[in-house]
Amino acid sequence: MTEQAAVTGDATGDPAAVAERIAAAIGQVPGVAALHAGTYGDIRTYLPSGRLTGVRVGKPEEPVEVALVLELGRPIPAVVADVRAAVAAVCGERPVDVTVADVTGTWDAS
Repeated sequence: MTEQAAVTGDATGDPAAVAERIAAAIGQVPGVAALHAGTYGDIRTYLPSGRLTGVRVGKPEEPVEVALVLELGRPIPAVVADVRAAVAAVCGERPVDVTVADVTGTWDAS
């Protein structure tokens, strides 16, 4: 994968490298507390050094799947929209399935 491909959102190439770039991009989104493995631990991409949970990059025709833990404070739809935009910056027009697996923080009912 060339640096130019990463900038233009071309997700062809090594799925592990793409997944790492996606995880880094998602980590910059306000309101995202952590990546999550999914209900059955199946949202993951295998890396040469292990596995990256919370992001699954499959075949180019398959959607990218991400599972997240969100922080309370921002509307969930706004965070999900920002996550989709962050993934699109890496993957271009590839579909993205986002699962909000959990939320964390303190809710103020006042």
